Amino acid sequence: MTIIFQQENNLWDSPLMPYLKPNQSTSPRLTLIATSLGLVLVTLDVTVVNVALERIQASLSTNVTGLQWIINAYTLVFASLLLTAGAIGDRFGAKRIFVIGFALFTIASLACGMAGTIGTLIAGRVVQGVGAALCVPASLALLSASFPEAASRARAVSIWAGVGGLALAAGPVVGGIMVDRFGWPSIFFLNLPLGLLGIWLTLSYAPSGSKTPNQGLDLAGQVLAILALGGLTLGFVEAGALGWTHPLVLSGFTCFLVAGALFLLAEARGADPMLPLSLFRSSVVSASCVVGLLTNFAYYGLMFVLSLFFQATKGYSPLMTGLAFLPMTALVTIANLVSGRLTARFGPRLPMVIGQALAACGYLTLAGIDGRTPYSVIVGPLLAAGIGVALTVPAMTVAVLANADRQRTGITSGALNAARQTGGVIGVGVFGSLVAGGPEKLLAGMHVALILAGLALGIGAIISFVSIKARLITKSNSLPVEMITKGETN
Repeated sequence: MTIIFQQENNLWDSPLMPYLKPNQSTSPRLTLIATSLGLVLVTLDVTVVNVALERIQASLSTNVTGLQWIINAYTLVFASLLLTAGAIGDRFGAKRIFVIGFALFTIASLACGMAGTIGTLIAGRVVQGVGAALCVPASLALLSASFPEAASRARAVSIWAGVGGLALAAGPVVGGIMVDRFGWPSIFFLNLPLGLLGIWLTLSYAPSGSKTPNQGLDLAGQVLAILALGGLTLGFVEAGALGWTHPLVLSGFTCFLVAGALFLLAEARGADPMLPLSLFRSSVVSASCVVGLLTNFAYYGLMFVLSLFFQATKGYSPLMTGLAFLPMTALVTIANLVSGRLTARFGPRLPMVIGQALAACGYLTLAGIDGRTPYSVIVGPLLAAGIGVALTVPAMTVAVLANADRQRTGITSGALNAARQTGGVIGVGVFGSLVAGGPEKLLAGMHVALILAGLALGIGAIISFVSIKARLITKSNSLPVEMITKGETN
């Protein structure tokens, strides 16, 4: 089922939306700040929540399965709605959709901070996921509109990703301080001032962005995508507590297979599919999406199990846990910027291959630690894991944008981010199922999980080397990236 929205007499022309009308006074730099703030909030609520898991568990009387749903309720909705959100941004304008997503995320953060039960908190995380899905594709579309030249766009994307990396670095420490001193709800209240600032900057200085008239919204595809990802998440999350052969777990995986097959059929035959399969005719887009899935599978899973390891096995407080993650995340911003420069000069393949290989080494080395391992031995592999991921993500993003049609940047970036968030859902689900069952199972399950993460990134490095060309040659109607591949960075 596809619903076509006509350009005339729609909601956006209503007097109810006066503040979302295009603003003639635009500023690329302030737009970059606004979009970066959006990424900060989306990223912050992953790292901050991980640090608060033990306190949430004690406060709301939940188990490891409940903790997985706190993480995955957000990530699942985020992943499943990204494609439709990209199409909505292309249809109605990136600025409007970005502001709506930002506002929704901010309001949901307030609800999460006020939650008194595990169900209420998970519901708030679901709404946060909707807001995040609306924000991310629109933010990249706004960057593309604000920085039309390829070299400046590469720098802007690297800064955008670098600020997100800064949120990764600051999140565990800031979250640890706030949880220790003000309680776990304070980590969600932190989003309120940042959200209000980002909304004001966007309304005041962001360009309206291009629109694709009469683009349809693929409701059938959206429902099938939610069913497929929901079934997959249900299967992985509940497997740890119920066992892999439990009827509920098997039903979840069956739902994933059936809904996934129907989703591909609907997208192949639909007039306006939410995920045009023609996007994947480009080996660069296909490879980048697979690499994005593998990267987040390893990273999100790592954050989840190491948070439990530091607090449950080594006895760290939330603040100490945040400080333990700091070496891994502190250099992320610098590595993001280095990745942008490498991509602008040499193309995306080099930083993607080096980054994933380095991160794989870090994960595999961490697979040998236990409760008696001194932190000084752990810090080196953490550095390798963090820097490796930070080198990979900006290059991957630039590669996808370079092969996107100008009027489809939202849906193309949505495909990449959907793949990445799906990887995160699977990572938390798989890693969580491996460590569920009490402290005695935590260490053995963590070792298996880290080996899986290292192997996944090793596969990603091979895919990048084979499928991502050192010098991208794009279609004439796509974003002009020839300056990137020629090294014209000044």
